[in-house]
Amino acid sequence: MRRALALAKRGIGRTSPNPCVGAVIVQDGRILGEGWHRAAGQPHAEIEAIRDAARRGHRRLSGATLHVTLEPCSTHGRTPPCTDAILAAGLRRVVVGAVDPNPAHAGRGLRRLRRAGVRVERDPLAAECAALNEAWNRWMVEKHPWVIAKAAMSLDGKIATTAGASRWITGKKAREAAHRLRATSDAVLVGIGTLLADDPALTARDARGRPLAQQPLRAVLDSFARTPPSSRLIGADPSRVRILVGPRAPEARVARLTRTGARVVRLPSSKGSPSARVSLHAALRALAREGMIRLLVEGGGEILASFFEAGLVDEAAFFIAPKILGGAHATRAVAGAGFRRWRLGPLVSKLHLARVGSDLLARGRIVRRLRRARL
Repeated sequence: MRRALALAKRGIGRTSPNPCVGAVIVQDGRILGEGWHRAAGQPHAEIEAIRDAARRGHRRLSGATLHVTLEPCSTHGRTPPCTDAILAAGLRRVVVGAVDPNPAHAGRGLRRLRRAGVRVERDPLAAECAALNEAWNRWMVEKHPWVIAKAAMSLDGKIATTAGASRWITGKKAREAAHRLRATSDAVLVGIGTLLADDPALTARDARGRPLAQQPLRAVLDSFARTPPSSRLIGADPSRVRILVGPRAPEARVARLTRTGARVVRLPSSKGSPSARVSLHAALRALAREGMIRLLVEGGGEILASFFEAGLVDEAAFFIAPKILGGAHATRAVAGAGFRRWRLGPLVSKLHLARVGSDLLARGRIVRRLRRARL
């Protein structure tokens, strides 16, 4: 199962709106075949493993065991049910990591296999298998993306100097890691303030500035459609841009942005918002409808604060440089009004600290002290 998990992780950022799944077929202590789900519409991990076994000369799999990180599907989608392929291959034992979180499908594939005489067991690594697809689980059950809040800051929590300079606070290695984080996300989002101040392209690039194979959808929260048509965001690839505007965005601006090839999505504003800001809940629902499972929110400070204050952040990834910027008015990584009592602030659990070049990456899950707002 650990090998199956390692294979499944190769699909992170590639399989949406499907989960990441790995499968290994074993007999007498030998691996006969293995595979992982590579992309939506392509064969599932179980099929890849069966085909790999055939390529290795193992066409008769009776007596072999299939280890798979997620319950095999039992319904027709873009591909036929994996349970059919398992039965046709003659496999008589299946060890499963996590159960399908979709209430309409949970346990259905396992029941079908058992009725056909297949011995089905749960693996001791079930928790690790479930954690692998926690973002997909959230998308499947709650219909909104897994939100990762990302920031690059000084040791005293500033993302820009008092003069507004923000390039580059962190070093080369940290910036490379941040681009890999973009590449494994389905979408990356910033606010209009960051877009106007920094004109980011939001693409995923390697150390030499070349585009990586995996590119996220790029979105901007822009209540009044102020995104310049000449921005780098649009210039990189307008078809992969979503501009999320509010109900009061001027039609002329919306039309001008639409002509660039970017998709403008008009959304309701937050309830009671005097500035008519786009509803974060509506923005998440809109991205979820496009199959966006992992959303990287890169800021700036006001956008990050809005997501934290709304209880919508699932994970934090903060790159911290060993620098002190100071300044009472320097831009903070998380701004906003703040929490009046420290007990109300989100708690970071499973915190992992890692050196990234000369910088530090602090990454962990967010424990919400307040009940998540209904979407």
